[in-house]
Amino acid sequence: MRYAAIDIGSNAVRLLIADIIERENEITFNKNTLLRVPLRLGDDAFIHKHISEGKFESMVKTMSAFRNLMDVYKVKDYMACATSAMRDADNGPEVVKACKEVGIDIDIIDGAVEAQIIYNVHSHTAMDKNKVYLYIDVGGGSTEISLFANGELVASRSFNLGTIRILDNQDSPETWDDMKRWVKNITKGHKNIYGIGSGGNINKLSRLANEKADKPISYAKLKALYVYLNSYSLKDRINVLELKQDRADVIIPASEIFLTIMKVGHLKNIVAPRIGLADGIIQTLINKNLKGEKA
Repeated sequence: MRYAAIDIGSNAVRLLIADIIERENEITFNKNTLLRVPLRLGDDAFIHKHISEGKFESMVKTMSAFRNLMDVYKVKDYMACATSAMRDADNGPEVVKACKEVGIDIDIIDGAVEAQIIYNVHSHTAMDKNKVYLYIDVGGGSTEISLFANGELVASRSFNLGTIRILDNQDSPETWDDMKRWVKNITKGHKNIYGIGSGGNINKLSRLANEKADKPISYAKLKALYVYLNSYSLKDRINVLELKQDRADVIIPASEIFLTIMKVGHLKNIVAPRIGLADGIIQTLINKNLKGEKA
């Protein structure tokens, strides 16, 4: 049996097709196919508050292609979620309507729902109830931060601070200050907080640091990597360091967000388990369709 997740982000649109594995007391999934299309809807949404005609058409064509692929893979159920860019675009509902006509139902979700979906997958991994975790998801348009203690979600917030927003100069000093104050307040009184990062940029930073998915990256190592990457021009990050064009620019502001949160929250390390919204969507579908059946 297969489920599919469509993550419509500010930088890229992703399709994840996953094989569902049912054992006696456990339901898990393996990633079968992952397709990423760098539409970069955020450039339109954050500056003009409107998805342009060209990107509108590309979005509909992408969803049509995803629909065909899901049919070929015989996907039993799917869920499509649009985040910050579609939230900001005044014609978001029109895009949703056009995509529905080619067979894809899209939910434009708010930051709180986005955070919950992402953490759905983490809640099914090993979490030490004696440890405190700060979960940080950095996207193109927003950053979701959650604090876990005693195995429970203590606090969660979404901030309009993301990589595309920063590159387009649509971030504000007030939002940075608000985020820093909030992180400082929720982490106050906690010692040895473990950082968990998600999103394409921290995954790439983890790989550049030659770290495995379950191995922590220290604040010092992440800072050194940021300085190293920032010493190259955008062109050289693409040609010399061989970063993808749509990763080479956003990786710098993403590093700045992670480093800021780690510094304010006194996080010594961060782990990148290489999961994201698409993984959370698959877990959400499992919870909806299969967990109830097992109960």
